[in-house]
Amino acid sequence: MWGLWTTLWLSAAASILGLIIGLVTGLCRVSQNLTLRSLSITYIELIRGTPLLVQIFIFYFFLGTVLDISRIVAGISALAIFAGAYVAEIIRAGIQSIPKGQMEAARSLGMNVPQAMIHIILPQAFKRILPPLSGQFISLIKDSSLLGIIAIRELTKATREVVSASLQPFELYILCGVLYLLLTFTLSMFIQYLEKRMAIQ
Repeated sequence: MWGLWTTLWLSAAASILGLIIGLVTGLCRVSQNLTLRSLSITYIELIRGTPLLVQIFIFYFFLGTVLDISRIVAGISALAIFAGAYVAEIIRAGIQSIPKGQMEAARSLGMNVPQAMIHIILPQAFKRILPPLSGQFISLIKDSSLLGIIAIRELTKATREVVSASLQPFELYILCGVLYLLLTFTLSMFIQYLEKRMAIQ
């Protein structure tokens, strides 16, 4: 149960940070500024083109040593930056799916670009990107199992430890899978509830 709790709060923290990183990067991705757009593309391609496990090792063994950060901070940072790259592309696609006339109409009403983006474009885009966002965060919960490799006692690592002590791999790994299923199913149901609420509005 301690491993389950650790997985839960690590995933929540990484998801929130990943959403913030993804939002900022996604906005840079559609920016007219060439520098911001180039930097965001470089970040997205670099992160999506390398395995998460390698990124965790880099954060823990290199950045963790240089910056003297704990394995928890290194793990959350690796998950957040990894998720942020995928969230950025989801947000970019959502923004570009909104007709350009929406921005033009907002500008004609006297809004500047940031105001139009905040009040007109992003609220519409959010309704469209909610399903893929939920899929990304569900994947992040499962990806958190890789943090056991740097000795973070999340659900999978805790299960391995109990298996070593009890010699009951069949029962315990099934229980581990069921607990992951409960987490992801609960999140999926919550996202469906949000979709229905937003459809009514």
